[in-house]
Amino acid sequence: MAEKRRGSPSGALSLRAHAFSVEALIGAEKQQQLQKKRRKLGAEEPAGAADDGGCSRGGGAAEKGSSEGDEGAAPPLPARGCADAERGCGSRAPAGSGEDGFLQGTSPLESPGGSPKGSPAPALPGSGTPTPSLQTPRVDLQGAELWKRFHEIGTEMIITKAGRRMFPAMRVKISGLDPHQQYYIAMDIVPVDNKRYRYVYHSSKWMVAGNADSPVPPRVYIHPDSPASGETWMRQVISFDKLKLTNNELDDQGHIILHSMHKYQPRVHVIRKDCGDDLSPIKPVPSGEGVKAFSFPETVFTTVTAYQNQQITRLKIDRNPFAKGFRDSGRNRQCQLFHLTPRPHPQPI
Repeated sequence: MAEKRRGSPSGALSLRAHAFSVEALIGAEKQQQLQKKRRKLGAEEPAGAADDGGCSRGGGAAEKGSSEGDEGAAPPLPARGCADAERGCGSRAPAGSGEDGFLQGTSPLESPGGSPKGSPAPALPGSGTPTPSLQTPRVDLQGAELWKRFHEIGTEMIITKAGRRMFPAMRVKISGLDPHQQYYIAMDIVPVDNKRYRYVYHSSKWMVAGNADSPVPPRVYIHPDSPASGETWMRQVISFDKLKLTNNELDDQGHIILHSMHKYQPRVHVIRKDCGDDLSPIKPVPSGEGVKAFSFPETVFTTVTAYQNQQITRLKIDRNPFAKGFRDSGRNRQCQLFHLTPRPHPQPI
């Protein structure tokens, strides 16, 4: 009995030692397997793969190994860090795909900054000459004070079958064009409303007389210097003094066709050459991003076959340089004395 009591502690000790040795052997084998896996992964992926932020296959293997009880392995990266890294680099397209640099979910028609395609991109620092900003055309009416004087009274324009020039004539100055771009400059005249008017003499006012007449064929006056560069247009006053108004709906001379006793508004159009392919004197002005229209409220006028307001007649005689014959009453009296007919001036009032 004494021997058995003495032998039992040693037996228990040998069992514990045996278990410890077996556990040590198993742990050593696991450590060797983990080291082999690390070497294998290191051989497959270059050292630069560490920049992927642990989102590659190696990160997953390391996490698996640590979960198996590898006390010497580094602690696993949080799942949030991997997701953040994936947002930064996980949407790269294959080389040569044409989408490199676009974030996932961003249309290739938009830049990474969100600006629409075609808008001027900001110049990068140190990238050379910055991209010039697109200018907006500006049109200024010449002789605006004279137009305002007529407008206060109620501007009237004579129209005839043969065609009659406008007075005051439309003259404008244009700025803000691309000096090297080619442009067309054109003018059309559009109705202000769908009304017909009549002049009331006792009140010296224009009153609505009914609905407008049926629309006339569209006409556009293309400036004879078109097309020309922006530099050419900007260094001169652009005049439409050769434009003529007519009430002949069968006109074949290219005059602007209008109805009598209607109100109209002249419009000046600045048309980029590539947008003016469909521009025609007998078609409406084309529309598009490269076409800009400009109008001035003081240039609205009423068409007549004879002046209705005597103030308009006097103002036109006084201010029209071609109406000198009407002002030279002495010359008219001399012609009447000798029974001569005054020589009419080629430009009517």
